[in-house]
Amino acid sequence: MTNRVVILTDPEAGAGQQIDWHELGMVVHEVSRLYQAAKDSVVDLVIIDTPGTAIRYPVAARLRRYNGLTEIWKVMRHRHETEPEDDFIDGHIPADLGQEGVAKKVAQILRSKELLARFNIIGRSPKMKLVAETIDRIAPTEVAVLIVGPSGSGKELVARAIHDYSSRAQKSFVAINCGAIAEGVLESELFGHEKGAFTGSVSKRDGLFHKADEGTIFLDEIGETRPDMQVKLLRVLEDGTYYPVGSSVAQRANVRVVSATNRDLTEAISERSFREDLYFRIGVVKIILPPLFERSCDIQPLLQHFSRKSPKLTYSDSAVDLLTRYDWPGNVRQLKNFVDRMAALKPEGMVEADDVQRFIEEQHTVAVNLPVKTGRTVEEAGHELIYHAILSLGSEIKMLRDLITSHLPSETPPEELPSEAAEVTKGMSMEQMEKLMIEQVLDETRGNRKEAARRLGIGERTLYRKLKKYGLS
Repeated sequence: MTNRVVILTDPEAGAGQQIDWHELGMVVHEVSRLYQAAKDSVVDLVIIDTPGTAIRYPVAARLRRYNGLTEIWKVMRHRHETEPEDDFIDGHIPADLGQEGVAKKVAQILRSKELLARFNIIGRSPKMKLVAETIDRIAPTEVAVLIVGPSGSGKELVARAIHDYSSRAQKSFVAINCGAIAEGVLESELFGHEKGAFTGSVSKRDGLFHKADEGTIFLDEIGETRPDMQVKLLRVLEDGTYYPVGSSVAQRANVRVVSATNRDLTEAISERSFREDLYFRIGVVKIILPPLFERSCDIQPLLQHFSRKSPKLTYSDSAVDLLTRYDWPGNVRQLKNFVDRMAALKPEGMVEADDVQRFIEEQHTVAVNLPVKTGRTVEEAGHELIYHAILSLGSEIKMLRDLITSHLPSETPPEELPSEAAEVTKGMSMEQMEKLMIEQVLDETRGNRKEAARRLGIGERTLYRKLKKYGLS
């Protein structure tokens, strides 16, 4: 443990009276010594025990140049004291836990890092630690697992980790993207077919369930399957039997099923496009993979991981900062695409903020609803889009009012009638107007968030953040 933990402490004002830090790791009293330790060896955890000398972002950024996975935790004098929210700090350790309690906390932090490394998950965010802990618990079992996450978030990586650490690890792992296979072909791919079962089937062919026997099959984008296909999948999950296309003889397969989707299957159930009984079968345990923008602290370690093949290429602090603030609609896959692009365009040298900005602006021109150009935060961009939607709605209301009043007799001149949009929004702040607009569009779409986001002119991820912000979720 001593080679993995470095403690920066003030011998006079720190928690040294309660905690013997030398038992937990290497102790330094100067930031320069901390830098040297991070440069000379792999440091998993830095503990800051220096009251009155707050560590700042540039210090954390410099430490993580050597290892983006280095976690930085601050010591709190009392368990319930209020600490400022610093994005670059991974957590807080209460000093009043005592020697044994702090030692257990440090061991817990290191264990979480070990699990992430074991399952090839690059990151240090709490959400990914939870994913790793869940994999550790369920991999040895036989339960069906449903992985939920946006495209490019690493669903197949999680599925492989579940297989690799299960009792089926020595058997086959077979993956198929159900959304990428034509409807008429998917059944044959999964269950196989007999010779002459359909035009072009000149010989018998085994399906993926047969190939995955005693192993694991990964059904990616299972939400894209048709209801009749879902019935057949349900049968396999219930008793392990299936029928190849063109055969009346049942086959059996001892297969663990891991499924994945980027859709909200509960919404699909309400729309009657996905069977509820199948949902409960495939989702005995559900693992939620967050989009990359919800774990921005993982961007730097991912960047370093993907850049290993280009050791002569480095990134400036401003470039890393810009990458961290980008919304990454394509998630980890898009970040890897960026790294590969930089490696091709600049085999060596330094990637600057201008390089990152050009990439982001290019992504923005591809799709209008992707995150905005740099220079404004995603939140500011969302405000602007909804503000324009409010103005547009106000104009439509005024046009409708003028149309009605022009065809109805009234003693009040049309120009003296109050503007509904003006009355509703009079005296309201931008955030109040934004909340009102979101509520109204959600009501019009009967809670369909995808359609609501489309009408508002913002991305679904932006809408979800705003629902959470205003307590509408």
